[in-house]
Amino acid sequence: MNITIKNKEEIEKMRIAGKILKQTLDLIESSIYPGQTTSRLNDLAYQYIISQGAQPSFLNYEGFPYTICASLNDQVVHGFCTDVPLKEGDIISIDCGVIWQGYHSDAARTFPVGTISREKQALIEATKQSFFEGIKDIKAGCKLGNISHKIQVYLEERGYGVVRELTGHGIGTNLHEDPYVPNYGKYNSGIVLSEGMTLAIEPMSTLGKRDVFLEDNDWTVTTWDGKPSAHYENTVLITKDGVEILTL
Repeated sequence: MNITIKNKEEIEKMRIAGKILKQTLDLIESSIYPGQTTSRLNDLAYQYIISQGAQPSFLNYEGFPYTICASLNDQVVHGFCTDVPLKEGDIISIDCGVIWQGYHSDAARTFPVGTISREKQALIEATKQSFFEGIKDIKAGCKLGNISHKIQVYLEERGYGVVRELTGHGIGTNLHEDPYVPNYGKYNSGIVLSEGMTLAIEPMSTLGKRDVFLEDNDWTVTTWDGKPSAHYENTVLITKDGVEILTL
C-alpha cells in the first residue's frame, strides 16, 4: 500500500481544488429543475471548472466521457449524461472532480428534482448525515475502520442498504490512491490514520437492498431492485486534532 502524506504546499493546492469543486456543485444545484438535461449540467460544470484555470478530473479518466457523473434515481454511480429531460420527483447524484496544479478534489451530492417523495428526501438526508457520523471523532491516530463502521451502522440502523462494491479512496496527485475507504467494516480495524493523509469519503446507500449491477456501458452501477440510491462525498484532510473538509 502506497499512502501519500501531503505537505503544506500540496494541501493548499488541494484546498483550492476543493473550493472550485464546491462552487461547481453549487452551480449545478442551482441549475437542476424539471426539464433540465444532464448534458447541459455537464457543459455548465466543464465551462466553470475551465474558467477557474482548473481541469475536470473525470473527463477522459480511463475513457470516461464526461466532466460529471450524473446518476439518476436507481443509478448509484458513474451515470452517463444525456439529453433526456429530468422529471419532477427524480433524484440525481452528481459526482465531480477538479484538478488544480496537479492535485485532485472529489465530491458528490444527491439533489432533488422539483418536489420529491418523503422517503427519497429521507434517503438523501441520511446518506449525507452518515458522512458526518463517519468523520465524527476522527483524527490522526484513529483507525480507518472507525469511519467505515460508523457509516454502516448509521445507515443500516435506519433500514438503508449500504453498497459494498464501491468505496472511498485516498486522493492527491492521482484521483484514486491508497487506501480504500469502505462504507462498512469493524470498529478499530484497518490502518492508522496519519496527519496529512487526504481521503475521499463517500457513502452510497439504497432505499432497498444493497445489491447492484454494472450496466452495459461498463461504467454505470445500478441497484438490482430498481430502488433509488443516494451518494454523498467530500475530500477530507486528516489533522492532528480532527478532519478538515476540503470540499465544503
